[in-house]
Amino acid sequence: MDQYARPAEAGAVNTRPSSSEVPQREVNSRLEQNRIDYSREKKKTLQARYIYGIIFLIINLKAWFFRDYGQKVLSHFYNIKACGIDGQDCCHTLGVLRVSLGCFIFFSVMFFTTIKTRKLYEARSSWHSEWWALKLVLLIVSMAVPFFLHSKYIQIYGEFARVGAGVFLVLQLVSVIEFITWWNSYWMPDEQKKQSCSLGLFMSTVFYVASVCGIVVMYAFYGRKIECSLNIFFITWTAILLIVMMAMSLHSKVNRGLLSSGIMASYLVFLCWSAIRSEPTSDSCNKEKANGNSDWTTILSFLFAIGAIVMATFSTGIDSQSFQFRKDNVQEEDDIPYDYGFFHLVFAFGAMYFGMLFISWNLNNSARKWSIDVGWASTWVKIVNEWFAATIYSWKLISPTVRQTKVMDHEDSVRQGVNVALP
Repeated sequence: MDQYARPAEAGAVNTRPSSSEVPQREVNSRLEQNRIDYSREKKKTLQARYIYGIIFLIINLKAWFFRDYGQKVLSHFYNIKACGIDGQDCCHTLGVLRVSLGCFIFFSVMFFTTIKTRKLYEARSSWHSEWWALKLVLLIVSMAVPFFLHSKYIQIYGEFARVGAGVFLVLQLVSVIEFITWWNSYWMPDEQKKQSCSLGLFMSTVFYVASVCGIVVMYAFYGRKIECSLNIFFITWTAILLIVMMAMSLHSKVNRGLLSSGIMASYLVFLCWSAIRSEPTSDSCNKEKANGNSDWTTILSFLFAIGAIVMATFSTGIDSQSFQFRKDNVQEEDDIPYDYGFFHLVFAFGAMYFGMLFISWNLNNSARKWSIDVGWASTWVKIVNEWFAATIYSWKLISPTVRQTKVMDHEDSVRQGVNVALP
């Protein structure tokens, strides 16, 4: 009886999972659950950035409202001592700066509380993506504090905001150039991507044709007379920059192709056009303003400008990889999808930037309704930004060649030294 029972018992034992299989199943189950949790957390962080973008847009609209309609609508300013007589110091230019300061405070607090966050399971990651009721209270307090500060402190902030807005322009410029470089490497042909050749050449042709057409149109609208010599200089210098960048791209030692330089050419033409459009109204040099059909176009341009501010801030904020010294880091499953600290820092600088645009970079400015970034200060800021963009891009084109030349010269000198040392 025992002789037949033992094989049966042995068979029963073999049907049970081994002790090593049970922990392995538990490990796989835990890994799968972790993947689900990480995916859920990443979705929250990606949704959070859009919420911050909407908050930034609302604050921009609030700054416009305080500038153009604050003194007429918000009568309770009369009761705030820091707002001065008739609430004047909380409206117009100072009203914009107060709103800008409140936005800067909010995103600065978010920056200091999320900096150095690396993993999704950290408490700071939850603070970035959740706790919206508490952050709403923080936002309200941040926006209210500047309206109880004396005007001289707001003026001091305005001086710092000029610098912060300049930093924002540099960050935006680096992000744009990195995007142009990525686009060029994606569309231009190599040994593995021969199919993208025709499309890359077509796109480069489109961008250069658009740039040339932009130059011609600007001459027709803004450089029609000798009296418009400054506009003629801006447009002509932009055309020269386009030719120089194209020649550098096609040089045998650089050989970067025409797509990236074509995109950059269109960007420079846009900056030049935007700079000329920022000039004060002049019937003799601005054909569009001279026609007097600027009511609806002014409103559309204003709304488009606010949307452009928000999009520029948002796109630069999520582009932290362009500012990393090492870009070969392996992305792990529990890593955050974008740098929270950098994201909020860009929005803090963006608060200074929109403050400068609404007052046209002039702390004593009295801007007209539905206008944004109009004045000679705004014009020169955009022109300098255009020249700076061309300089950075040109250096990015030739820097590999310069570094390679220095390395070759160093190797030649080492070889000569070795030959001299040999008997």
